[in-house]
Order: sequence, then structure tokens, then C-alpha cells
Amino acid sequence: MGPGPLENGNHIKSATFLSPKFVLGPGSVENRNYYNIDFPKGHIALKSFNAEVIDEAGNPIPLHETYLHHWVVARYYHRRVASATEKSHPSDDIFAGNSGVCQGSVLRQYFGLGSETRKTATHVPDPYGIEIGNPTKIPAGYEERWMLNVHAIDSRGVEDRLGCIECKCDLYNVAVDENGFEGVERTLYLRYTVKWVDWDSSIIPVKIFIFDVTDTGKRINGSTEVSPESGCQIEYEVKPCNGSGVGVDGCIDMKRTSLTMPTGGYVIYGVAHQHIGGTGSTLYGQDERVICSSIPTYGEGKEAGNEAGYIVGMSTCYPKPGSVKIAEGRI
Repeated sequence: MGPGPLENGNHIKSATFLSPKFVLGPGSVENRNYYNIDFPKGHIALKSFNAEVIDEAGNPIPLHETYLHHWVVARYYHRRVASATEKSHPSDDIFAGNSGVCQGSVLRQYFGLGSETRKTATHVPDPYGIEIGNPTKIPAGYEERWMLNVHAIDSRGVEDRLGCIECKCDLYNVAVDENGFEGVERTLYLRYTVKWVDWDSSIIPVKIFIFDVTDTGKRINGSTEVSPESGCQIEYEVKPCNGSGVGVDGCIDMKRTSLTMPTGGYVIYGVAHQHIGGTGSTLYGQDERVICSSIPTYGEGKEAGNEAGYIVGMSTCYPKPGSVKIAEGRI
């Protein structure tokens, strides 16, 4: 096989966009969905998606000022209106998720990261790509669009920063800053860069699977939301150590679940997402072989991308193509 799109440098395309603006003051939270965001058009193969929070001047914002809890990007189909008098409604939209494995529309994004966004690789290696914009797969009367969710928390001046960034909102208590006044609101954006190549027959399409360690394994017919009785829970509470166990290396919360793959194939990329306190995540095969271990990097400074005490990156796995195979019905 000849050089891929990224290797010859001739076919890779890149574009940088800004999300709609959001305004945050100390102790406030942004958590909303933005529909029909700017995104590359046409029948293409996505190669990477990277993002970070910036201010109006384009300056990267450090996590100890605005904590990026997460961002996710999802694909959907929007119904075209037939005339100027006809209106489309959100209920007309069709959610186009990834390949699973959670229930309904839960965790069905194409890309998504959190505080680790600046130092976590997202590129899909050659000759693979995430196929989008295939006109034969878009429902008749619809067009492909993209939705962005941004969850950011302004922790300037809060007394319990860790509590606030883990959404314990009753802890919010804004204090004055070093100049003796409360911090002012500021306008922020999520700046995101998408890389892609035009689709051609040499590209091997990849499927996106998202696993959740809280997955109960239960699948109730028709269930699309998070509930204790159905599938992926997305989050869970890490219980504190008791008594003398606090701060001891042996005080580690471990969680494990078993999943079944709906289809077989080869692993080409893997990464985990964790919050502060996380020590790593490992995906095992049914035979207990290690498929991928993803370990957090904690920052040591103050600048954006190296904030002390925060997870600023997650290691990724790129097995040699064809070397890690998963059979259908197993993992």
C-alpha cells in the first residue's frame, strides 16, 4: 500500500472553528448543547478533533480558572423543510450515534474529552478514517449536522475548587480575589480543530465504541436514558477511605465490568477518560490479555496544559494494525 493521506501531506485538510460564546463568572457553570455547529461538509473521513477553552483574545484558559469538565461532539440528521411556510422542529431530528455499546442515545458521541483535552491524541492512523457525509446513508429529506455539548465550570475564587469542579454545587461560595473584589464575568469559547481527508476507496472505515465501567450490562427494550435498571450510568460516586486509610496508597477504589461486543474487528485506537484522582484504566480481553491501558498525566505548573493537580492528558493506544483482534461476542 502506498503512502496514506497523512504521510504524503497532500490530502490532509484542517479547519479551526469557534463554538458559540458562553459567559461565565466566578462559581458559574456552562452546560448546554449547541446545534448545527460549524463542521466540515461532504463525504469525508475524519482524522482528528482537538479542542480547548479560550477567551475573546484567543488566549488558552487554564483549568484552575475555568475547568473543562467535558466536551462532546455528536452527529444528527436534520429534516429539510419543503417550503418557506413549513417549519422543522427538534423532534424531527434523527440522532446518528456511534456503534455503541450503551443503551439508546447514551454516550453516543463521536469525539469527547475533558480536562485532558490539550495533551490527549485523537488522530485516527492511516489507512483508517471515520466515514461521514455518505449521501447513501443520510435519510431522504434530511441533512447531516453536528451538535456540541460544553460543560465548563468557572472556579475563580471558590473555596472548595475540587468540590465545585465535580459538580457538588452546594459548595459554591465565591470569595474575593487578591485585589479585593469579586471576579468579573468573561466571554469564552471552545476552539476546535478538525482534520479530515476526502473519502476514497483506499480508506478503511472505523467504528466507534464507547465503554462505561459503570455499565450494568442490562438492556431494557426501548430504554434510552440513564437509570439504575438500564446499562451505562456515565458517572459514579467514589466513596472516601475510612479512618486511617485516607491518603494511604492502598486506599484505591477499583471498578470493573464485563461487556459483549456486538461485532468483531481490529483495535486501532484506544483511550480512557477520568477525573481528578484517577490512576488509570485498562481494557482486557476475555482471555485477560491487556488490550489497552490508558494512564493520566497530572500537571505540575500554572500554565494552560500543565495545571498542577489536574489531569492534563491521557495516554493512548495505537496497536500495530491487524495485531489486536476481537471476535464478535467477546472483548
